[in-house]
Amino acid sequence: MTTAMDDPGTPAESHPGETGSTQIPDTPQPEAGLPGFELPRRGRGESWFIAFEGSDGSGKSTQATLLARRTGALLTRQPGGTRLGEVLRDLTLGGSAGEVTDRAEALLMAADRAQHVELVIRPTLDSGRSVICDRYIGSSIAYQGHGRGLDPETVERISLWACDGLLPDVVIYLRVDHEESRDRTGSPRDRIEASGEGFHERVRSGFDSLAETEPSWVTVDGKGSIQEVAQRVEAAVLEHLERR
Repeated sequence: MTTAMDDPGTPAESHPGETGSTQIPDTPQPEAGLPGFELPRRGRGESWFIAFEGSDGSGKSTQATLLARRTGALLTRQPGGTRLGEVLRDLTLGGSAGEVTDRAEALLMAADRAQHVELVIRPTLDSGRSVICDRYIGSSIAYQGHGRGLDPETVERISLWACDGLLPDVVIYLRVDHEESRDRTGSPRDRIEASGEGFHERVRSGFDSLAETEPSWVTVDGKGSIQEVAQRVEAAVLEHLERR
């Protein structure tokens, strides 16, 4: 079995008409030796919005991609997912803008989210196709709120305004311990990953707090092979959605 050793990020998106999606068939497909499956049906052809959250090295991008392929959902990511979003991603992660202050970072993430929701996520959901997003509001609360030391409630309010109140039906929080995360990521790959161990401990604590208090969040153990974690994700998603 393949081991969940790294988290390379959701594959680069193409943007025909600002779809922001990785090119994945809209019908369930087998992937990584696991069968495709359908998400639970909703009334009147409504779709599901699923977000993946977790610290760097948690495997969330790998698992988001697998779940999208296995269910036929649209796969997208934040920051990114639109032309503007990819520019903002480079500014916030790539360091092309030089120094980015903490408040500016939080506002850039919110701007990305506003564009992404209006041009990609909401239109796709309205069309009847489910959406799987690699990071959403929880990441802003954990990284810019807890990690950067900004007020988490203020960061949340800004993001809720940016996305016009659109929240996921379920958030899969892939949790791995600090040592596992560090072993998977190796050397920092962007400016946020390079923010230091204290920063990432605060981020992890922020995610843990959200998972304990938000009813839509489901914690999934991120240790093990890619296939083992994917089976846990499938079980968690189906159990949560079937209760709604």
